Amino acid sequence: MGKKPILAITMGDPASIGPEISIKALAKNELYDICRPLIIGDARVMENALKTVEVDNPITIHAVKSVEEAKFTYGMIDVYDLDLVDTNSLKLGEISAVGGEAAFQYVKTAIDLAMSGKVDGTVTNALSKEAINLAGHHFSGHTEIYAEFTGTKQYSMMLAHEDFRVVHVSTHVSLREACDRVKKDRVLEVIKLAYQACLDLGIEKPKIGVAGLNPHCGENGMFGWEEIEEISPAIEAAQAENIDAMGPIPPDTIFSKAIGGWYDVVVTMYHDQGHIPVKVQGFVYNRELQMWNAVAGVNVTLGLPIVRVSVDHGTAFDHAGKGDANELSLVSAIEYGAKLSMNKMMKK
Repeated sequence: MGKKPILAITMGDPASIGPEISIKALAKNELYDICRPLIIGDARVMENALKTVEVDNPITIHAVKSVEEAKFTYGMIDVYDLDLVDTNSLKLGEISAVGGEAAFQYVKTAIDLAMSGKVDGTVTNALSKEAINLAGHHFSGHTEIYAEFTGTKQYSMMLAHEDFRVVHVSTHVSLREACDRVKKDRVLEVIKLAYQACLDLGIEKPKIGVAGLNPHCGENGMFGWEEIEEISPAIEAAQAENIDAMGPIPPDTIFSKAIGGWYDVVVTMYHDQGHIPVKVQGFVYNRELQMWNAVAGVNVTLGLPIVRVSVDHGTAFDHAGKGDANELSLVSAIEYGAKLSMNKMMKK
């Protein structure tokens, strides 16, 4: 038991599907075989969520005030109880400053526990960017919160669905600004982060595909010069450091090649260039049943001194309290978090 990593799993916005999918995920016995999960949130919110979901075996909520009090026993979900939410006034499915403040504090607590070595890794449920800003915390997302409170300057987002992975040169900026951010130094930095992420996952000789920015990679300057002036020099610099980086490769073919096993990870130039192919792979909607068969995929922040993996979906406020939210992404995030944390523990 002691060798399994302890994962701090934030509950997400209390008015979202986070509490429900946390219960659904931890109702799976196999997750306790790979980690010791600890929900960071509000015990009373979790108790209420337990009434709305269907699970195969009995589940109880175990409120704790320290990591040492946790039992890490299947059937008993340990909740590091911050007791921030009045459940009598909480309105499920609504964006609020109260929900934003609680979600922010769950994340901050998880970071503090990881930085102090009390947990081995962190996994985050979704929060509302609007809600945390209403609460006075002006961040554009989890990634920026983690960077701020871990003192990290060089970082990037990796999205993954099974063995299909992408890492971004830029994320939450306008498309116009994203193009301006395609610079040699940043592209090289992200190639290195992607390479290290693959090593951390146990991939011995990572193969990295680097996407172009422009149609046909600029067609020798006809449609743009970024590939010639910024991206290719970054790839050459990475190769000089014995990193197996290839490209630039046209964005309309690189992802099919990655799915086919040509690359272990793809470096993408902006948010949607990377997000769309991952979500096309992981999000499966059933036309006949008018429901999602799968909402899978994970988000990993690279470059941090601690492990952080997240679900690859939003708060889904419109499904909160209905008990029908899909937990697959959270299960995948916990599995990824456990693997990364275990590999990190083994290197100590």
